[in-house]
Amino acid sequence: MTLFVFSLLCAFLQVSDQNPTNQWTMMPHVLVVVMDGTLDQQPLSCLEQPEKLLRRDNKDGDISWRKNGEEEGQRGNVYLLDLKNSFAGGNYTCHSKDGSLLNHTEVLIQDDETTSKRIIVKTGQGDHLYCSAQNYNGEFHCSWTWQSRRVGQVAFLKARRISDDDDGQCSLDESGRLWTCSSGQSNFGCSVDDSGHRILCLDQQHCPYAEESQHIYVTVYMKSGYLVESYSKHFYMSEIVKPDKVAITKVNTTMIEWTYPSSWSSPYSYFPLTFQIAQFRERCKKCDKQCTDSKAIKTSTVHSTCQFKVKHRVKAVCIRAKDVLCNSQWSDWSFIRSVLPSGKKKRQQNK
Repeated sequence: MTLFVFSLLCAFLQVSDQNPTNQWTMMPHVLVVVMDGTLDQQPLSCLEQPEKLLRRDNKDGDISWRKNGEEEGQRGNVYLLDLKNSFAGGNYTCHSKDGSLLNHTEVLIQDDETTSKRIIVKTGQGDHLYCSAQNYNGEFHCSWTWQSRRVGQVAFLKARRISDDDDGQCSLDESGRLWTCSSGQSNFGCSVDDSGHRILCLDQQHCPYAEESQHIYVTVYMKSGYLVESYSKHFYMSEIVKPDKVAITKVNTTMIEWTYPSSWSSPYSYFPLTFQIAQFRERCKKCDKQCTDSKAIKTSTVHSTCQFKVKHRVKAVCIRAKDVLCNSQWSDWSFIRSVLPSGKKKRQQNK
């Protein structure tokens, strides 16, 4: 009895070793193998039901394999990938005795232990992905920067609420541009823009008036040849929201007025902004750069209101905005040169 149990255990371990968990199907006929140093080989099957081939007076040994079009020495329904190096990736095809194509699989290699082969450089904030949203409507974008002399493209996307990881499914539409990630609790649509360096996403079940209880989790899989690298970021919408520039509508020697960005969530009483105003006595040649330096004679912060009294002889004013209720990002600066009194303006023109 003990010998029987031991035999069953050995058989189970042998099957488990042949069916490792460090692999996943990215898309139909695309297999990702994660190299973590635990396995030297990975089985790749040609036919799920090879007995159908055998009924046609063929043998298992009649199945031949090709890698990227080149004939391989291995034969049979199962091909063993050599995982000792990262060159195991490629397009694998299996053929019958007469050379007919039976199946094909693109094998991509993901090396968990390699940190030096980075396609994407860091954004400067400690992350490889930079994510931002204009408002609370559920739309956001994530971008990255290529390393020099590296070529790659987005191979797969995942967007979900973190708790959805187990039951979420992501797929690509027929156009090859729109990714849909659906589960029981969330539904995301994402697309890669024409530059290939930015994704645009919409959480179709996001409610801007409700407090978020779960993070959004975004993973971008980048493909370079037959190598895959993944980059992830998780966040609440309130952490990445960045208002657009405010629109300055009026400025003179005594008062400045502005409006909320047209893209900001409404009503403004529910989504209030706080504003920072910087005033300058010197006229600026490149005001967008002057807004970020320390030459302002005074920097003030006001909440919700869109009107502010400027100091005497101010030549330029810069304004930016952020959410009052969250420690989110400031908008980019808006700037404008002040309007001189009519008499002084005429005297300057006559000089």
